[in-house]
Amino acid sequence: GAKMSRQRADSQGSLGPDDEVMPYSDDETDDELAVSSEGEAEEPPGVPHPPVEAKPKMGWKVKANDRPYHHLPEFQKKVFLCIKKSRYSGNAIKTYKYNVLTFLPLNLYEQFKRAANLYFLALLILQIIPDISTLPWYTTLIPLVVVLGITAIKDLVDDLARHRMDKEINNRKCEVLLDGRFQESKWRNIEVGDVVRLKKNDFIPADILLLSSSNPNSLCYVETAELDGETNLKFKMGLRVTDERLQEERQLAEFDALIECEEPNNRLDKFMGTMLWQRERYPLDLDNMLLRGCKVRNTEECHGLVIFAGADTKIMRNGGKTRFKRTKIDELMNYMVYTIFVLLILVAAGLAIGHTFWYEEIGSKAWYLYDAKGQDASYRGFLSFWGYIIVLNTMVPISLYVSVEVIRLGQSKFINWDLQMYFAEKDTPAKARTTTLNEQLGQIEYIFSDKTGTLTQNIMAFKKCTIAGRSYGPVDWSWNRHADRKFQFMDHSLVACVRSRKDKDATEFFKLLSLCHTVMVEHKDGKPCSDLVYQAASPDEGALVTAARNFGYVFLSRTQDTITIKEMDQESTYEMLALLDFNSDRKRMSIILKFPDGRIRLYCKGADTVIYERLSPNSRHKETTQDALDIFANETLRTLCLCYKDISTDEFEAWSRKHKDAQVAMSDRDAALDRVYEEIENNLMLIGATAIEDKLQDGVPETIAKLAKADIKIWVLTGDKKETAENIGYSCSLLSDDMQIHYGEDIDFVNMACECEAVICCRVTPKQKANVVSLVKKYKKAVTLSIGDGANDVNMIKTADIGVGISGQEGMQAVMSSDYAFAQFCYLQRLLLVHGRWSYIRMCKFLRFFFFKNFAFTLVHFWYSFFSGYSSQVAYEDWFITLYNLCYSSLPVLLVGLLDQDVNDKLSLKFPKLYLPGQQGTLFNYRNFFISLFHGIFVSLIIFFIPYGAFLQTMGQDGEAPSDYQSFAVVTASSLIFTVNLQISLDTSYWTFVNCFAVLGSIAIYFGIMFDIHSAGIHVLFPSAFTFTGPEKQEEVRDGGGGEEKAVGLPAWPAFPPLRLCLLSLPWLRRPHLVWPKHSAAPTSPWWTPGQHQGGSPERGRKHLKSRRWTKTVARVVVNILGSAQST
Repeated sequence: GAKMSRQRADSQGSLGPDDEVMPYSDDETDDELAVSSEGEAEEPPGVPHPPVEAKPKMGWKVKANDRPYHHLPEFQKKVFLCIKKSRYSGNAIKTYKYNVLTFLPLNLYEQFKRAANLYFLALLILQIIPDISTLPWYTTLIPLVVVLGITAIKDLVDDLARHRMDKEINNRKCEVLLDGRFQESKWRNIEVGDVVRLKKNDFIPADILLLSSSNPNSLCYVETAELDGETNLKFKMGLRVTDERLQEERQLAEFDALIECEEPNNRLDKFMGTMLWQRERYPLDLDNMLLRGCKVRNTEECHGLVIFAGADTKIMRNGGKTRFKRTKIDELMNYMVYTIFVLLILVAAGLAIGHTFWYEEIGSKAWYLYDAKGQDASYRGFLSFWGYIIVLNTMVPISLYVSVEVIRLGQSKFINWDLQMYFAEKDTPAKARTTTLNEQLGQIEYIFSDKTGTLTQNIMAFKKCTIAGRSYGPVDWSWNRHADRKFQFMDHSLVACVRSRKDKDATEFFKLLSLCHTVMVEHKDGKPCSDLVYQAASPDEGALVTAARNFGYVFLSRTQDTITIKEMDQESTYEMLALLDFNSDRKRMSIILKFPDGRIRLYCKGADTVIYERLSPNSRHKETTQDALDIFANETLRTLCLCYKDISTDEFEAWSRKHKDAQVAMSDRDAALDRVYEEIENNLMLIGATAIEDKLQDGVPETIAKLAKADIKIWVLTGDKKETAENIGYSCSLLSDDMQIHYGEDIDFVNMACECEAVICCRVTPKQKANVVSLVKKYKKAVTLSIGDGANDVNMIKTADIGVGISGQEGMQAVMSSDYAFAQFCYLQRLLLVHGRWSYIRMCKFLRFFFFKNFAFTLVHFWYSFFSGYSSQVAYEDWFITLYNLCYSSLPVLLVGLLDQDVNDKLSLKFPKLYLPGQQGTLFNYRNFFISLFHGIFVSLIIFFIPYGAFLQTMGQDGEAPSDYQSFAVVTASSLIFTVNLQISLDTSYWTFVNCFAVLGSIAIYFGIMFDIHSAGIHVLFPSAFTFTGPEKQEEVRDGGGGEEKAVGLPAWPAFPPLRLCLLSLPWLRRPHLVWPKHSAAPTSPWWTPGQHQGGSPERGRKHLKSRRWTKTVARVVVNILGSAQST
């Protein structure tokens, strides 16, 4: 079924049916929302009440043209111990993180805060300790340096760019009033309290109180693109008193006002303060402020007073840390890494215990293994434990995290490059604004969508209205030369009624629409009046003023205290006595006007719920208007009620005094103003109602239907009336006739709503939208996605696991807070069903294979330990261990993570059920992890024991055994490389040239490097590093009982039972610092004499025993002794 939650807006709502113009408060962070949700956890689940907003403190004082004032002791703050500095920031900004001295230590500190990097650093330290080290230090150092180096270079490039930007910004020029005249100064030298002069196209250097402007009525137009991404112009307005008295340089130099306002904060939508000047107090709000980051437009010159500078400005305060979102796979991967680490500890401990027992039983009793160290079995076991921690560390390879980041970056680029998500009409491509969440797009269970501008186009058209109980529907506008030719309305009877001027209600209706608004008008110079351009805060308001214009009531201009309109070719100017602002608590706005004939009248427009509560008992047409409203709502039209009230002069003067007191209140100003507004907004007389159409975007019904087939539950959260929302639900295929509809307000919200196929929450406010998302995340542990287009959707977008912004008609705040952004709702199906699904499948396949290939690689050491006395000896050659994850096996699996497809994009969209595995998390979980583990164990068994069995009893044509340690290690490593590269080939669903090249290239690189490091040339160049693979081949030449040995390379070890492998792989056979025990006589035989190869004395021969080659020769002697004994 579907669920309708009709929740009245308790704290926030909208003008009329919607809350779309609710300004976004950046102070309300996700953490605060989380806290509010925690507090509600004790109550039964339901739509929560929004948290109470904290009031800003009015503790900031700014004195104009008085720099010493801001350095008084009362404005000092303690920085360190007894060092103090002014609490007022200078205007220089610093966004860079490092300098020459701090880059290396700080960057390394930041990188080592990551557990994986710290883990590998600890391994590196262990490898430096001689008694523990079983692998050369470079096997860990090289991968670690590569990872740290790449990250450090990226951070350095980013920080150098920040340095350049800071320098450029801090050295910008601006005119500042110093010593009675304007002087050019750098931005870095501006201070709080300075008066500055700005000119057209100047960037605003700080948060400035607008004092005066060259435009009439102290208007100043600004572009806020750097602040909120919006390119349309906004207007700011100075106080009338400062504009009239502060135009000249001399007047500005004598200006000595004291500003008291809120402390610096990150609220882009709010400012509250008071100006004390010449014993008068004047209220200040955001309309009087020019914020840093904006640009002056269409204004030749303006003057302002610096209130907040540098780090205190609102744009800099908004540069704080955002909540880092993690994917489910991220969390799972971290838990699995912890699991592997626990396994590593357990295996290393088991093998260390094995070594303890082995040494007690065998090692300590074998005279040929004596190393004169005097260490007991337990201590040797302890050292062996740390040795195995090093040897087996590749179960948690450092390249895992780097590879995951590369794959995510690539997947983000594919989203950006997708032409099928490009909106040509507005030249808007899709944009992945984060690189960490791509695979989560393939696991979405709930979508929370705004309605206006997200499902609809947010392009408003005035369609119907009801005046004095009579409804009018959709006219030829040729009679009106001021008409907007795009405007369509079909009912000629209303036109006739308005043109006759006999219907007073119709006259008042359109007069109200032309007067009660905050729209600004732009006149195109030299063009006819029909080229008026209206700039409205919301599309609704623009549509209503345009409707009045077409019916002959043309809004022409406004000043700070007048509004001029043309009423059927007769121009009239009305004095504006008060503007009672819209906010989302009030859901209405009012204006009090003094007519040319002296009458005072209040006009009000707002949502039917708030207007009907305030109507006079004598108001007519309530029932008929309500019936019309219901009909309009059923046609999915957005409705507003219009009303008026006549006010006597005495009543207004008494109210006006209260209004002025509330305007300059130092605390709870908003609440004080609301109380004053309530006093005057009562006993209203209803005129009628408007109905505005907002059409659905293209492809919305098909997208919703397709997402529903993928078992994604879609909730629409809107400020509209229940009837409007329900009908929108039907028109966009969210609801269907075969659904059972449930309405309710006091139900068990979460449990019942989550059982429904679709949910529509009506009359919800921005905070409630975010809290609904929090509830589902908290109680259902589901992966959520929020999609919206307006500032009122920002909290919802930030709260969900994934936030999607629609770049539509309402600016860019939603996009700037989102993780993904595009221009049309219909692109959501491609984002989820194609990119999300592919990303999830690729990441899961990558992780499964990555764990497999590292288990298969590392566990060979485990099997080898049973034949090497558990002595933490490695089964591979050192360089192979170093390069395995970097060169030999990384590229094929990386390309699968980037390019693999099980089916193409068309089939992914055609069969939405293919999305289900991601929601259920079936492709990567602990079950898959242990399958990868056992797969790796099986492969490691095969690639160890088959070569072991093959070499065990082997004889070459020359009668020698080719089964030395080198040959065994190379064969095992080669088997591994073939196995993992052929396995990834079998797992690849989508073959491209680069996949084929990567597989063959990895094998070719392996053999190329292997031949190089086993060549004579590399030994000649680095004899100490490559003693393992000397250039010569030592062969024994015996004649009779005497014996001669020719040194021509590595010893060819004789074949004998498993004890041979045990001896060959003991660490002391490879360590040059171990010598023959001094108190033991060297074994003698008729064919061996120390130093015989060199032709020197026995003493010289004893010195050569210290070399690695002689150490191996000693081992060979022991082997031959045992071989002779065995044959005897």
